[in-house]
Amino acid sequence: MTATLLVVDGDLVTMGPDRAVLERTTVAVRDGAIVALGPAAELRAAHPGAAEIDAAGCVVTPGLVDAHQHTTGDPLIRSTIPDDIDSQQAIFDWAVPVHAGHEPGDDEVSATLTAVEALVNGVTTIAEPGTVAHPLSVARGLAAAGIRGRVGTWGWDAPGLPWSAPAAEVLARQEQLLADLPPGGVVGAWVTLVGHDLASDELFAGAAELAERAGTQVTWHLSPSADDGVAYAARSGKRPVTHLADLGVLGPRLVLGHAVHLDDDELAALLETRTAVAVCPAAYMRLGQGYAAASRHAEFLRAGGRLALGCDAHNAGDTPDVLRAAWLLAGISRDTGRGSPPLTAADAFAAATCAGAEALGLGNVVGSIEVGKRADLVVYDGTAPAWTPRGDLALHLVWGAPSGTVRDVVVDGRVVVRAGRVTTVDLPALREEAAGRRTALLRRAGIDPTPSWPVRPAPVPGGAPA
Repeated sequence: MTATLLVVDGDLVTMGPDRAVLERTTVAVRDGAIVALGPAAELRAAHPGAAEIDAAGCVVTPGLVDAHQHTTGDPLIRSTIPDDIDSQQAIFDWAVPVHAGHEPGDDEVSATLTAVEALVNGVTTIAEPGTVAHPLSVARGLAAAGIRGRVGTWGWDAPGLPWSAPAAEVLARQEQLLADLPPGGVVGAWVTLVGHDLASDELFAGAAELAERAGTQVTWHLSPSADDGVAYAARSGKRPVTHLADLGVLGPRLVLGHAVHLDDDELAALLETRTAVAVCPAAYMRLGQGYAAASRHAEFLRAGGRLALGCDAHNAGDTPDVLRAAWLLAGISRDTGRGSPPLTAADAFAAATCAGAEALGLGNVVGSIEVGKRADLVVYDGTAPAWTPRGDLALHLVWGAPSGTVRDVVVDGRVVVRAGRVTTVDLPALREEAAGRRTALLRRAGIDPTPSWPVRPAPVPGGAPA
């Protein structure tokens, strides 16, 4: 039986090549794909009996793309890592022990939580950058929520770290995941390394070769702070991106996570090789990594670079809200004056949609509202105060940051959020399970968090102290 859906009479922000906005236009979806755009009466006649979403008075956009979103470790201990420590302490004293304590069930629940939160913020695609011990469990969690996802698994060969292994074993693990989760699915795999200075040249080269052979993308982390520059100076006497360029592993299949601290030669190498960058501005500010002073992402984009947006982790970016990331990207560009001229809301929204999809190798699949693409759509409640009165749509979507007005979300033709609530997951049961797993996970990690404010029981009746 053919499944047909009509999203009726919305104002469509298409993000197609001409960036057209189509007023009071209906989207026809069949078997998960966009098959027509046009007047409601015409499409109702062509698709009798189709299910409908009434989008009259609403703004409809492509689903947002989160090109760098950790789905495990942090979600179960969100808002727990202190914000008065540096990034290295946050990672190695907190995040690594928590990841080491993760069980398969933790991974699945964490991924489901991340996907649910992403969906209600209008994010329809998550790319997990490869800090996952149990990737098939993560895939089940993402699929249960109904989000589009790209999943990786731990990839590093530095000794003495959880899940570290020789390069050949790490690559075999990656190749097996590609077989288990073919990249063409709604939830599929891609090649992931942790990166930084935690991968040998053999592993970097092998991962790039595997991605080329498999026809998919590859990602790793590099230079969110100045630390990688110091490490590579000791390793090879070169800057990090220069080292990778000399290895021959840069290129259009690589999505480089972060790339904040770059010199002129590194920036030129990324542009020349068409290497994509996933920037996570909220994370760098939360971790105090010098983003406002060092970022060259606006300059990179203005020079023709391939830039996507990410939200990182729940104790760094803190929430998978791509519109907030877009707000920060554009705002910091304007405030610092870099980019010549600084980025606009339209630039930032493109990074959140069509450009983000292209960076992930999904540009022919999602990222815009066009006939032939998969139906990943977001309906914003145009009657909400945040949209009253409505202004320029690019400005409104980025500077207005209307994530809280997401009403309905469609992924691959399936309605996964309706009236602001996820339809695919039992939220009370998920909340209860997450609370229990948080306590057990912190215990296994050997962490006893200290709250910023004292937590006391409620006063007894009469006002006497408990």
